[in-house]
Amino acid sequence: MAELGKLLVKIGGILVGIGVVFWLIKDVPILNRLGHLPGDIRIEKHNFTFYFPLATSILISLILTVILWLFKR
Repeated sequence: MAELGKLLVKIGGILVGIGVVFWLIKDVPILNRLGHLPGDIRIEKHNFTFYFPLATSILISLILTVILWLFKR
């Protein structure tokens, strides 16, 4: 059970670190494009908006996969 606690603390620290990084680099122009990439689905009707960031999700997934693969090695 102690190992689970250590794992949760590590995951929390990583999430806090990622949050701080995003907070500090919020004015970087390329990061402002995330969520508005070609391939993101946006459907707008009179009083309804559906938004699914498909291309953004794939890009973030690829980046995280490469980063985690590098840490694993």
